[in-house]
Amino acid sequence: MTREQRIRWLFKPAVFIFSLVPLAMLFWWGFSDGLGANPVETITRHTGEWGLRFLIITLCVTPLRKLSGWNPLIRFRRMLGLFAFFYLTLHFLTYLVLDAEFSLAYIVEDIVERLYITAGFTGFCLLIPLALTSTNGMVRRLGGKRWQRLHRLVYPAVLAGCLHYLWLVKADLREPLIYTGIALFLLALRIPVVERRLAAWRQPAARAGATDTAG
Repeated sequence: MTREQRIRWLFKPAVFIFSLVPLAMLFWWGFSDGLGANPVETITRHTGEWGLRFLIITLCVTPLRKLSGWNPLIRFRRMLGLFAFFYLTLHFLTYLVLDAEFSLAYIVEDIVERLYITAGFTGFCLLIPLALTSTNGMVRRLGGKRWQRLHRLVYPAVLAGCLHYLWLVKADLREPLIYTGIALFLLALRIPVVERRLAAWRQPAARAGATDTAG
């Protein structure tokens, strides 16, 4: 078994279990009467926040891989992205079933009249084709370059999620502003000029590390 295979065998189950913790929290709150006076709002807020957190964690993977040179990190990106979609799907279903009660007229009116609903629904719709094309088979069918271009939809999706959160919160904006700042920073790292500078910064460090190892 290679070193990369050992890492996948050890860490992938751990990341998977960690990613289920927010769902387990919801079940625990449900069984222990911990959802508060407004359970629908609690479930909606919890799933939405964790969906956005997983989106941001997913965006962290590529910069961390490039800066650290630890290529096995990329193996976790798909799983984290799918968990982001999973929690955001729960977020939307909570709204659809418990809030809108399957009323299409109610949903359309909300999307048109409330900016935060417009932003959230837009971001969720942008993620649907990414989830549907997340398999290796779809990568082969689309081709690597087209698949990569399609999956850049995650960038406007995460911005839409941040706007949804900012416009939803009316009092304490600190948490949504923190998420927005992190998302903007991660997107800035993908600007070609910034990527080239980071690559140039990392090359001397990588050579120095190789020299130390050889010594």
